Amino acid sequence: MATRGRQMRGWELMLERWASSRAGGWYFINVANKIDKHLVPATDGRVSTAIGQQVVVVETIGAKSGQRRRIPLVYITDGNRIVLIASKGGAAKNPAWYHNLKAHPEVKVWAKGRSGRYRAREAEGEERERLWAEAVDYYAGYETYQARTGGRRIPVMVLEPVSG
Repeated sequence: MATRGRQMRGWELMLERWASSRAGGWYFINVANKIDKHLVPATDGRVSTAIGQQVVVVETIGAKSGQRRRIPLVYITDGNRIVLIASKGGAAKNPAWYHNLKAHPEVKVWAKGRSGRYRAREAEGEERERLWAEAVDYYAGYETYQARTGGRRIPVMVLEPVSG
């Protein structure tokens, strides 16, 4: 496990351990996300069900369906960019939102102080390694998820603001 740069309180560590468990992952994917995809945009990112974590809602266009989809995700920042980890709780396959971003990289985002239009791209090489390390420092559960993937390398997606 990586050395944590971020200092956490005891309750935050317990919550993080639970969130990275299979039951916690199921809860966030199947319950909290259904609430947050409405709550986060309604409050412009100020309120979410994820206690102690920052959540963004990304509106994508379905790679196959062409329909608009909203997905709440934990994120970190890198300057004015938003960084997303396509972990899907450690599933063997990438999440649908990853495929949506690859097919249609222009997205709308709701996040505290960062709402607007963004363009997505996948981080590679040294940038990916740096952002992955920062993400694991923010939420150690990503390491647990990586171990569960059966060899899938979890993608790191970077959202850059679009002006105009």
